[in-house]
Amino acid sequence: MSAGGAGQSAVGAAEQAGAPSDTEREPRKRPARNFRLRFSKTVDYVFFVFATLATIWLAWLLVTESFSWGWWLILFFVLFWALLAYLLLPRLHSILTRIYVPNYFIGRARTSDGLLGDPINLALLGSQAQLESVMAEAGWTRADPVTVASSWRIVTSTLLRRSYDEAPVSPLLLFERQQDLAYQQEVRGNPAKRHHVRFWKCPPDWYLPGGAPAEWLGAATFDRSVGLSLFTLQVTHRIDADTDIERDHVVKSIESSDDAVAVSAIRDFSTGYHARNGGGDSIITDGDLPVVDLRGVTTRPEFEKEPDVVESAADKRPVSIVLGCALLGLRVLAGVIVIAIAIIGWRAYVQSVSVDVDGTELAETLNTTFAVIAVSVSALAVLVQLGIITLIFRGSNWARLLAMIVSALTVTFAAIDYFNGGPQVSLRANLLGLPLDILVLLALSSEQSSAWARRIRYLKIERKWAKRHPSVL
Repeated sequence: MSAGGAGQSAVGAAEQAGAPSDTEREPRKRPARNFRLRFSKTVDYVFFVFATLATIWLAWLLVTESFSWGWWLILFFVLFWALLAYLLLPRLHSILTRIYVPNYFIGRARTSDGLLGDPINLALLGSQAQLESVMAEAGWTRADPVTVASSWRIVTSTLLRRSYDEAPVSPLLLFERQQDLAYQQEVRGNPAKRHHVRFWKCPPDWYLPGGAPAEWLGAATFDRSVGLSLFTLQVTHRIDADTDIERDHVVKSIESSDDAVAVSAIRDFSTGYHARNGGGDSIITDGDLPVVDLRGVTTRPEFEKEPDVVESAADKRPVSIVLGCALLGLRVLAGVIVIAIAIIGWRAYVQSVSVDVDGTELAETLNTTFAVIAVSVSALAVLVQLGIITLIFRGSNWARLLAMIVSALTVTFAAIDYFNGGPQVSLRANLLGLPLDILVLLALSSEQSSAWARRIRYLKIERKWAKRHPSVL
């Protein structure tokens, strides 16, 4: 790999994370920016590791409590599998792959857990509008983004074998971001089998190892069935091992759709190998990299108005932020319910506040006063939590850190009591306690959440700095 290719990749990754490039940073002379970025990432990583350890403890609690669940043992297995497959194992993979997987372009995409994913087997030259136009002409359908609705639809479509032409594809990362565009061709109306290809826009002035230009990189594979991932036990599509067949299928369909398309190839771009992708599926490739030139393609008018996919993806609020806010909202909802019960049964609530003083009239007055104070404090706590949730949803990094600090302290105190023989934690009795705090930590400490919050933060700093120093721009 050339030093230039790796260097350009690092610059692009830094820009995507919200930090300015070196060319932007030097003339503005803001060395503190580097320190703030490193410190912010270090803090996020500490919370990331803490949440992983807390998840291990939660898994242990599930195991130890399972023996008393009786006929609910089936529910335990489902919960334990979900915890293991979707929370714990991905976290462990993410921590380990940060150590041994290089953080620069090596011809492989990566899963959101950091595992090596599908091989990069396509390079393209041309604009986004030209790529979208030629894919539409070639009979490819653009995949829906991954949302709760689209995920549920693909599950039901797969089980019922109903056609879903726009079914989403799982996210793979390149240049530290997930695919910008994804296309597919369903096979005989069965969403479990499909041709599909992911595309990533290359960073500005980025070159392939060896110096060849590329504006888009692609990973084409064929989904042959649905099964469990070998590495994470998650439900996923299993791909056909010979990825070269799918690569050639994509190239042929594009080439035949427009006479202006030109195709060349970089032979032995990577060493031919047998390996596995992030789902544990075998992959075989000869290492050749087709380069598809779309610069002569005439674009369709409807695609010329499309927004830039890289900019829109970077500004999009990640699902983990939404999930974290929803989990915090459960705590707010519980507080509102407690306040409502107290107000509805006010007389009984006042009587429950016991103040030991002489005189019935004085005791009643004090009970009422303490009851009003308790409800007021609870209402204030609910309002504060609502404010924090709103700030997190809008991209406030300090509000996200504050929510994680509160949850981390709660988990820490519970763990100290538990391991010192204090009050025992019961998952069934503390559903909105320990498990909720751990889930909040998992959601808000995820790489997607931290990167998005940092980007929003640095965009605000950038705007303020630009207003104060307009002459530099």
